[in-house]
Amino acid sequence: MDFNEIIAVSVGKDQAFGTVVGRLKSGPLTFCRVSTDDLRGRIRVYVGEGALTPDKLKSFGGYGVIQVKGLQSLMQFVCQNGFEHHVCISLSQCGRSVAEALEKYVGWDLHYHQA
Repeated sequence: MDFNEIIAVSVGKDQAFGTVVGRLKSGPLTFCRVSTDDLRGRIRVYVGEGALTPDKLKSFGGYGVIQVKGLQSLMQFVCQNGFEHHVCISLSQCGRSVAEALEKYVGWDLHYHQA
C-alpha cells in the first residue's frame, strides 16, 4: 500500500494513501464495471473474462497487461455507451455467475462481453 501519485499532486500524500502498488500476477480474471446513469435513474454494468499476461511494463500503482478476446468490440461498446474505462477485477473466471446475479437477481442493465 502506498499513496496515489496522481491524486497526491492536488491533495497531498497524506490525503491520498491507500493505493495497492505493484504488478498483478498473471492468470485468469473477470472484469466488471458498475456505473450509474443519473439521467435515467438506473445502474448499468459490463462484465467479461480474460487473462492477466506475464508481460512486463514500466508503470506505477497497481498494474498489469490484460488479454481480452474481442477487445475491439468491447471498447466500441464502452465508448458508444459512455462507460468509464476503469474496472474491478477478480483473479478468477466467474463472469457468467456475476452477470447472472447482477442482471437476474439485482435487476441492473447488464452487458456480458463474449468474443
